[in-house]
Amino acid sequence: MIRSILTIVFAITVFVSVAQKSIMGFNESNAEKQHSLETSFDAKLSTDNLDSWMQRMSAHPHYVGTEYGKKNADWMAEQFKSWGFDVQIETYQVLFPYPKIRLVELTAPTSFKAKLSSVAVKGDEYTSQGKELLPSYNAFSTDGDVEAELVFVNYGVPADYEELEKLGIDVKGKIVIAKYYGSWRGIKPKLAAEKGAIGCIIYSDPKDDGYFAGDVYPKGAFKNNTGVQRGSVMDMPLYPGDVLTPGYGATADAKRLDRKDAPTITKIPVLPISYDDALPLLKAIDGTVAPRAWRGALPITYHIGPGPAKVHLKLEFDWQLKPAYNVIAKMKGSEFPDQWIVRGNHHDAWVHGASDPVSAMVVLLEEARCVGELVKAGFRPKRTLVYCSWDAEEPGLIGSTEWVEHHKEELQAKAVAYINTDGNGRGFLSAGGSHSLQNMVGEVAQEVMDPQKGVSIGERMGAQDLMNDGDGNPGLYALGSGSDYTPFLQHAGIASLNLAFDGESAGGEYHTIYDTYTHYKRFKDPDFAYGIALAQTAGRITLRLANADILPFEFQQWHITILEYLEEVIQLTEDMRVSAEKHNNLVDKNAFHLVADPKKPFVNPPKKGVVPYLDFSPVQNVMVALKETIDTFTAIDFEHLDHQEMTRLNEKLMLTEQSLMSNSGLPRRPWYKHQIYAPGFYTGYGVKTLPGVREAIEEENWDEAPEQIKLLAGTLNGFNDHIQEMIGFLK
Repeated sequence: MIRSILTIVFAITVFVSVAQKSIMGFNESNAEKQHSLETSFDAKLSTDNLDSWMQRMSAHPHYVGTEYGKKNADWMAEQFKSWGFDVQIETYQVLFPYPKIRLVELTAPTSFKAKLSSVAVKGDEYTSQGKELLPSYNAFSTDGDVEAELVFVNYGVPADYEELEKLGIDVKGKIVIAKYYGSWRGIKPKLAAEKGAIGCIIYSDPKDDGYFAGDVYPKGAFKNNTGVQRGSVMDMPLYPGDVLTPGYGATADAKRLDRKDAPTITKIPVLPISYDDALPLLKAIDGTVAPRAWRGALPITYHIGPGPAKVHLKLEFDWQLKPAYNVIAKMKGSEFPDQWIVRGNHHDAWVHGASDPVSAMVVLLEEARCVGELVKAGFRPKRTLVYCSWDAEEPGLIGSTEWVEHHKEELQAKAVAYINTDGNGRGFLSAGGSHSLQNMVGEVAQEVMDPQKGVSIGERMGAQDLMNDGDGNPGLYALGSGSDYTPFLQHAGIASLNLAFDGESAGGEYHTIYDTYTHYKRFKDPDFAYGIALAQTAGRITLRLANADILPFEFQQWHITILEYLEEVIQLTEDMRVSAEKHNNLVDKNAFHLVADPKKPFVNPPKKGVVPYLDFSPVQNVMVALKETIDTFTAIDFEHLDHQEMTRLNEKLMLTEQSLMSNSGLPRRPWYKHQIYAPGFYTGYGVKTLPGVREAIEEENWDEAPEQIKLLAGTLNGFNDHIQEMIGFLK
């Protein structure tokens, strides 16, 4: 039975052998040199640097446009220069809304005004920085002044609105209150607006993120009653990046949309609040008792409404262009300077950002420092290393997106791969990305040791997978969105990875004033041992891609994974057909019963639309052809290629991901061009694999589904042609 990749937490191939002498993509002698290089790299890594750099970078709030954010960028640029890198700070002018007015008040049946502030914590000096702290809000909410009855919509995801419809509850003209979690936050106001709501409030329920989960800060790691998660609600499933410059870099002289025409700004006002502020609002709601699965951990009976609770929500923002500072540091390759290995992490934060993103930003810096020391000792990477520190990630992946859009043509010609990180903690390696890189990542995972358990991080993750009823051999998870890999993979077609350690450092600090150095040192990775493990993992991947004789892309595992996605989509269609038939048969049976016994009270539901036959054979046929092509390619004896053949092969290998793109992009969101991976239109961060086909089926768009099947088949045929071209010149 095929397990859905969408539900896999970890993504790494586990190998049986513990000690590996060979390295994928290297001949025997160069593999020995690479292992020696990696041993030297490991020996130079310093936890003291990670600790002191985190204290420095997270000492003050540094969201986009702040003075401290610029100081961090300048400081990092100086560090890179001291390590021997060529450095530029590339600046983009991006729209950023700062909150001027935030008002939430209960006007009926009683009155209450939300405090909208978080308390400073004794023992954590960073939480006492007063006006430096960014107020809690959702970036790219529209301005608004609305008053209406309140409706509780659980997590505010599509399934919740289906439940409301069954209960006969309409949110049109109402303000909705939704819990965080269940989906990415931006989906909540998006769906609410589509359903006719005029405002949206989001809160963190203690059942998900508070005292129900564990002791709250400062006693424990979890969210206290005044903590509020900030975050963007930009409609990133349409496109990420600067809202006024879709598809091109937000340079100083760029042509910009009028703000009223920017489609990724929300249609209704939305604001996050604490569970302390949410309690009086929820307590005032009456009506239908919420289903058991909807109920949180507040000391109330959860009702849905609407009303009698009535809420006044007023928001006003200062919309200004702000500078976003991307730090770009390059170490030129000795043999292939026009082949780039790009390694990135963002440096901006909603407040202090010790965990998100500084914990991984300092890891990237330490990797670069060690590479610099190796270069000073005589090493030179074969390919160019590009270390990037992105600004304005938090408001909507803005810094990285603008850079990719601005340099897209050059990146598509030169970038081999992009390796992303975005935060780090204790626990298990979590790795997602392009499945052509899966075997290479699995090989690395067998060589990096877990700092707690004394086994490889690959073995540990295999054990975790077995505990979760897996087979002990999970693969890379598919990338949706939520971090800076998005523009590289899904807009430019550059093979990408996303890496982190997590699973044993849970807490409620995310995007709050409590994401501080003090909190991180107590609850996340106190001795930075997993920071070193991440540096060893990402560092090896980066250096192996830089030095490989033949780039370590592998397609047999890729084929297995894509075939799983295809079988999932075919099964989805069949399940929908069976469900519709059962439903319609039941309707017919009930209709007959009504005629036989007209006195029996019964409301007969409408029939579901018929699920038509979809012809998947064009995709199935090309997958058969692809298997034969990939098997032929894999059987080639690469060790006996001459330098010219290897050079030509690498030039083609680095373009394979681009052959999985469609120039037309996905329906209604052409910015997303990858035909295998995309964020879901109604999942946000969550991935949809084979997105054009899958979403057409899920949305029952039966005219579009065959078109998307045909488009996918054409894309895969192009991928097949690309591999056959490599086989042709190698023969």
